Amino acid sequence: MRVGIGYDVHPLVAGRPLVLGGVLVEHTSGLEGHSDADVLTHAVIDAVLGAAGLGDIGRLFPATDPRFKDASSLEMLATAVQAVRAAGFRVVNVDCTVIAQEPRLSPHLGAMALKLAVGLETGNVNIKGKSPEGLGALGHGDGIAAQAIAAVEEV
Repeated sequence: MRVGIGYDVHPLVAGRPLVLGGVLVEHTSGLEGHSDADVLTHAVIDAVLGAAGLGDIGRLFPATDPRFKDASSLEMLATAVQAVRAAGFRVVNVDCTVIAQEPRLSPHLGAMALKLAVGLETGNVNIKGKSPEGLGALGHGDGIAAQAIAAVEEV
């Protein structure tokens, strides 16, 4: 059994859709980034890659590569899971936290967990939404962050 940690943060900007855990969330702004900027899925990708000793999201999906412009993070997750499997591991479970002042995430957490579970090929996905309680840049609504921890086992 091995464990990996993932983290991501992106600023909120006007004119982009807000995608979290593969779910389109109604909001006045979205996350800025090269791909769809899904911080939750990016944190999960880093966690599963880290657990398998395969580096991070930037190694597989560099922001300088035009192939990943506006790419679906769920598709990127599927590719990362294939790399984890090729390295001789399977994802056992993932636990995540999304940190956002707004929008309210609790109505979307179940759908996010289902989307991520399909990409991870496991039903063991837990997601929590936390408010930064108005503190710092996240608390002022400037961005959204996510943390994830993943366990993998050798197959």
